[in-house]
Amino acid sequence: MAEDCEGNYDSSSHSQENYHEELHIEPIYEAFLCPLTKQIMRDPVTLENGQTFEREAIEKWFKECRDSGRKPVCPLTLKDLNSTDLNPSIALRNTIEEWTQRNETAQLDKACRSLTLGSSESDILQALNFIAYICQKSRSSKHVVRNAELIPMISGMLKSSSRRVRLKALETLRIVAEGDNDNKEATAAGDTIRTIVKFLSHEHSQEREEAVSLLYELSKSEPLCEKIGGVNGAILILVGMASSKSENLSTVDRAENTLENLEKCENNVRQMAENGRLQPLLTLLLEGSPETQLSMAAYLGELVLSNDVKVFVAQTAGSALVDVMRSGSKQAREAALKALNQISSYETSAKILIQAGILPPLVKDLFTVGVNQLPMRLKEVSATVLANVVSSGADFESIPLGHDDQTLVSEDIVHNLLHLISNTGPAIESKLLQVLVGLTSSSTTVLNIVAAIKSSGATISLIQFVEAPQRDLRMASIKLLRNISPYMGQELADALHGTAGHLSSLIKVIAENNGISEEQAAAIGILADLPERDSGLTRRLLDEGAFNITISKIIRIRQGETRGIRFVTPFLEGLARVLSRLTYVLEDRPDIVALAREHNLAALFTDLLQMNGLDGVQTVSAMALENLSQQSKHLTRIPAVPEQGFCCSIFPCLGKPPVLTGLCRVHHGICSMKESFCLLEGKAVEKLVACLDHTNEKVVEAALAALCTLLEDGVDIGQGVMVLCDADGIKPILEILRENRTEILRQRAVWAVERILRTDDIAYEISGDQNVGTALVEAFRHGDYRTRQIAERALKHVDKLPNFSGIFPKMGG
Repeated sequence: MAEDCEGNYDSSSHSQENYHEELHIEPIYEAFLCPLTKQIMRDPVTLENGQTFEREAIEKWFKECRDSGRKPVCPLTLKDLNSTDLNPSIALRNTIEEWTQRNETAQLDKACRSLTLGSSESDILQALNFIAYICQKSRSSKHVVRNAELIPMISGMLKSSSRRVRLKALETLRIVAEGDNDNKEATAAGDTIRTIVKFLSHEHSQEREEAVSLLYELSKSEPLCEKIGGVNGAILILVGMASSKSENLSTVDRAENTLENLEKCENNVRQMAENGRLQPLLTLLLEGSPETQLSMAAYLGELVLSNDVKVFVAQTAGSALVDVMRSGSKQAREAALKALNQISSYETSAKILIQAGILPPLVKDLFTVGVNQLPMRLKEVSATVLANVVSSGADFESIPLGHDDQTLVSEDIVHNLLHLISNTGPAIESKLLQVLVGLTSSSTTVLNIVAAIKSSGATISLIQFVEAPQRDLRMASIKLLRNISPYMGQELADALHGTAGHLSSLIKVIAENNGISEEQAAAIGILADLPERDSGLTRRLLDEGAFNITISKIIRIRQGETRGIRFVTPFLEGLARVLSRLTYVLEDRPDIVALAREHNLAALFTDLLQMNGLDGVQTVSAMALENLSQQSKHLTRIPAVPEQGFCCSIFPCLGKPPVLTGLCRVHHGICSMKESFCLLEGKAVEKLVACLDHTNEKVVEAALAALCTLLEDGVDIGQGVMVLCDADGIKPILEILRENRTEILRQRAVWAVERILRTDDIAYEISGDQNVGTALVEAFRHGDYRTRQIAERALKHVDKLPNFSGIFPKMGG
């Protein structure tokens, strides 16, 4: 047997002559051989001189004679022939056929004995070569091979330990099966197909190529398509081969052709779809019979699709599925809805469905009542699809739902949605709430939804869902309330005042210790947006233990003990805002003051000032420190002055007034950050000054406002200025004045600079800074009434205006 340089058996190295020499049993008689071809003749013919040749060979000889202009001669005698007539040699042909049949019968018998795993490799290969040869030579031989029950024996060779035998067995099975459906059936008997499929994963490319070629041949028989697809993993492997970049092109083409044949079976089409080959399913969905279309749509709804596939399906079949929703039977609409549910869950594919016109039939399905209404389970699917579509972020204000130009954010439509939410089961309620969550997540549509909620009086009914036992329903409700809370803070506060359960439920969500979830971030955001000066609500939160929970959560986050990085920023900001509520109601509330002292809130908010990158947290913390610092002048402890003796009282010259040490420079009492919330402790002033360079104006405004509490009436303003000077805070304040970034900052900066300029040394130094003078003049010219008045006083301090100027009546600073 011939082998190539890699040791692979090369059947093509055998010439037909050698084949015959190996395969015959009886000797070959010389009369059987054509003198021209040296091959056994199949159609012997005799010339006028009695010489016999193969018809095809002698006809070719005569043609060459004519083409060269010579007279026809006998190839053997080279003598001229008078005639080129060919006389069939029937007797010789019959003798050859009988001889061939005897040899083939004997060789088949030998092949039967050789095709066992116990035979030698050479005997098995010789037998397989013979079977392949006779099947290629004659179609009738394929019947003989089948009737001799050789096909199962050839299949058995697929389990040989010899790779050459396995390769030859695959090739022989393909030749045996070509063009013969009965042989295909015989080849596919038992577990042969499963064995062939295993070859598709073999490491040797020749085995993979022969196996896929055999499968392709078998797949031409429609009854076998289902059997091939029924082998576990067959279609998955073929799909992988058809899209492979590493297989040779012949193998890829055979795999592709095999899959195309397998598409005749719907079960195979489903498997292909499951493994990412969607086009056959979509073709049946668009072009199949009504029953097939229904079946494919239903199966599409069961698939888990990747995002790219969702886009592909939406582009290919989205319009057809939407049409089914408009006019199909209930069964067809159900299948279409389930398919659309899968496709719509990705933003890009959802937008394609919107363009295909999905919104009008969806909304119609949800709102229709009576005999034509969908069952509630399908309304739930409709609501899910609508929620998916809404989360795509499309411009729903400009997408009409019908001929009346109403849109998804029109008041009547939102009212209908709110009505459905209040009158259906938890599953559909959850999905419809998610629709509203999507619509309120956009700054362009949230105000429409807020207005409709207010006009429908649905606030209380929406809040009640925060107590729902179903997590999805509760979470959707909390996310919706979070989205509308910046616009409905007072309405939500009033509703939460009404019953204890709603507020308790929100606090319970915030208190969960399973990491930081989206639900927790939304819940704390709702409470953060409630009016901070609502003392009644603050009292309720205090009674519910909300502030203790908030403080504990903040400390755990600062110590790195809390999981959930994704939502930590909104959660921490919400916690800080809720905790800051306490600083708005300190006045005349000794219990709140005691709580702030117990938990050292001033130190906590000072620490939060250092949360760089969390602008909201820094802003809230600075505002809270402003509120706390405003109370310091009332909370500082003024020590009692010791009384002088009797003699000193009669003779003052005999004694001096006692000197008190350790008093606060600004508040002239005994201060601390914990007890009186004094900013001079804990480096709060330095940390606030550091915030004055922040790029976010809100942070700067809040930090400046907190620092200004050291300059307000009721404290030692001169010492307050010196504290700022020691903390390098004067220059940033002057810079804020010069930059004039916002009107609020200008007002605060003008106020602070006027107080700072009351210190003569600083006023003298600053008077030479032309930029400061120009900024004050601009404020004097363009500010509001109060700012202009303060700017006037500041200009007097630096001699930019004469002191006798009386442009404005005297007013308090």
